[in-house]
Amino acid sequence: MNWMPVNISPSISSFSVYRHHAAENTTYLRPTSYNNFNRQYKMFLVVAVFSVIIIICILDIITPHKYPIGPTRVPLLGNYLEIRKLRNKLGFYHLVWDHLAKSYGQVFSVKLGRIEAVVVSGYDAVRQVLCKDDFDGRPDGFFFRFRAFYKRLVFVDGPTWTEQRKFCMQHLRKMGFGGDLMERIIIDEVNDLMLDISRKCENGKPIEVFGLFDVSVLNGLWAMLAGHRFALNDCKLARLMELVHDSFRMLDMSGGILNQMPFIRFLAPKCSGYEYLKQIINEFYTFLKESIEEHKYMINDQEDFISAFLKEIEKNKKSSGSFSEEQLLVILLDLFLAGSETTSSMLSFVILLLLKHQDVQAKVHAELDAVIGDREIHLADKNKLNYLEAVLMEVQRHSNVAPLAIAHRTVRKTSLQEYIIPKDTLVLASIWSVHMDEQHWGDPKVFRPERFLDNTGKIINDSWFMPFGVGRRRCLGEILAKTNIFMFIAKLIQNFEIRIPHGAQLPDKPQDGVTISPSPFSAIFIPRRCSSQ
Repeated sequence: MNWMPVNISPSISSFSVYRHHAAENTTYLRPTSYNNFNRQYKMFLVVAVFSVIIIICILDIITPHKYPIGPTRVPLLGNYLEIRKLRNKLGFYHLVWDHLAKSYGQVFSVKLGRIEAVVVSGYDAVRQVLCKDDFDGRPDGFFFRFRAFYKRLVFVDGPTWTEQRKFCMQHLRKMGFGGDLMERIIIDEVNDLMLDISRKCENGKPIEVFGLFDVSVLNGLWAMLAGHRFALNDCKLARLMELVHDSFRMLDMSGGILNQMPFIRFLAPKCSGYEYLKQIINEFYTFLKESIEEHKYMINDQEDFISAFLKEIEKNKKSSGSFSEEQLLVILLDLFLAGSETTSSMLSFVILLLLKHQDVQAKVHAELDAVIGDREIHLADKNKLNYLEAVLMEVQRHSNVAPLAIAHRTVRKTSLQEYIIPKDTLVLASIWSVHMDEQHWGDPKVFRPERFLDNTGKIINDSWFMPFGVGRRRCLGEILAKTNIFMFIAKLIQNFEIRIPHGAQLPDKPQDGVTISPSPFSAIFIPRRCSSQ
């Protein structure tokens, strides 16, 4: 048998065929595999990013356990769009809160851009917020830091607030705050204004009431703060008061859009008001810095508030106290703003309502003639002029110059009625809701001074009447404001009859903002007796 040799080793040609097919397969499969992986990776990234966005949006709109309910929120914007729409429709922020309270209750939540807020209405809830220590904090958002070097008096809390408020009250009293010196300063300002009105009203010429009291009101405060006064026609002060009015109209008690969405200042610096507010603050601080520098080199026998604060700065240089020139600037700004706009607006509202209610004006004339006659009016006369006092109280209740208390912030987790309010929540308390409560007042929209008088003609001190707030945080300048309002109006009504210019229409709708002020209007002041008294 013949055996044939068999070559079992793979031939070169076989390997070549295998390698050729392998190469073909490799060349064909590699791009497909890579593209599939790339496609899957991109899809994974999209899903991951989308999932993160959904989680962020969900976290942005959910609220804590037992937190007050409120309108539906939009991620990132909160309730801003809905509130803006309601504000445009109703005209005023306090009416927006009243509208929402009818749907969600007297304690409800909103998200103002990036800020968690609780809005409180009704006597019990408002009083609890204003009196309970847990709500004693002040807002700490971008706008409030931006305007105050991170240091402030009105918008501060804790030991700094206690230290600063104590110093302010002690030294303002020392400078005459609430005493005979303050009364003499105000009487001088009142008499100067009466002379100015007498000159302007010759031949029955109407006088623009908007801004009429600005310089006179501020002078009383500035005399105690800086030791001097301004002329009624001072151009620099007129410019500052214009800025005060503009800033109060641009903002609301929450700090406005700049506080709710600080990033907007980069996207729309002009439209958001950021550039103009920066200009306003810079102009104010330039003026106040000049006053401080003058005091450093001024020899004055009678010490004023600025001098006292500068001495305190020197005394506390080596300590870690809160006394600094920056702090002084912010205190002066807060007192400047709070001591001018609200009182000036209130005085304008008194004139407006006396024009609308001539019968009330006639009764005030009769009371002043019977009690005072032609003699000089003094603060002590306030207790004898009950009808005038009732009129001033009713103007404050009816006009609601400060419809919301200055914003509060929870300093710790706390409770309000059946709700749990987390720490650092902004709380807005509606004084307007208390002053316009139908169950308590009966006819809150009616201007009726008699509601503050009993059957014997004496003043009723109603706890529902709180134009200056209540609690530890009540208005620092309450005494000065009340004195100004009484002295200016008493003297004005003693000396003039106030009439509506022929053919003029008095405004029904005031202007919204941090405070409420009347829309511009004019009045005719008819002399009743010598206004130089």
